[in-house]
Amino acid sequence: MKYYQIVFSPTGGTERVSKAITQNWSDVDTIDLSAPDTKFADICFDSDSLAVIAMPSFGGVAPQLALNRLAMLKGNGTKCVIVAVYGNRAYEDTLVQMEDYAQNAGFQVIAAISAVAEHSIIHKYAAGRPNVDDCKELSEFGDQILEKATSHNLSKPSIPGNRPYKKAGTGMVPKADSNCTTCGLCAQKCLAGAISANTPRATDKSKCISCMRCVSICPVHARKVSSLMTTIAAAAIKKACSVEKANELFI
Repeated sequence: MKYYQIVFSPTGGTERVSKAITQNWSDVDTIDLSAPDTKFADICFDSDSLAVIAMPSFGGVAPQLALNRLAMLKGNGTKCVIVAVYGNRAYEDTLVQMEDYAQNAGFQVIAAISAVAEHSIIHKYAAGRPNVDDCKELSEFGDQILEKATSHNLSKPSIPGNRPYKKAGTGMVPKADSNCTTCGLCAQKCLAGAISANTPRATDKSKCISCMRCVSICPVHARKVSSLMTTIAAAAIKKACSVEKANELFI
């Protein structure tokens, strides 16, 4: 059996979750859904494979850009676990949305996981997660999924969420301040192509998915979202984030 992790991880939290799940799997190949130059339509799997498909939840749904790239893959019956990673508020319809896209791409969903990682904008929520205990638990989830896959148990899990999915909200678009050196790293690493190499201080609002990669990688911390909007957003989700959420396995 071949093992894969198919990951969309703009700021690293989703990747850490995926690596914890697959910790005890051998020779795991990675397909990076955040790499815009990859020819996803050329990637084919065979049925004797097991994959983790992991994405962040933005406002209770998966990033459409990540779903579109997943839809290009040829699953060919590959067994998979879908993983929604969220910042301790709620993942809402993310898992059922991922389930539908994975199945339409030819994958067999045999398990699902919701996992908590540090909020990509309001870092005080779920700060430091996934932590050591999270990684241990996620690794145990991975062991259970591997056991199910190798026993040829293809039963479908009951996955929470609603259809039709909730509508994606309007995200916050990072901007460069006067500290920007126009080094171009943000343009080079932008997974949505929303930042031009010629004018890296500008952001194309129509393309930006508010993933915060540019904010997290800027070497001089010049890219930021509005502090006022961040304060308002933090207050809006304070109650929902007041209790530390647990990771969940649906199998």
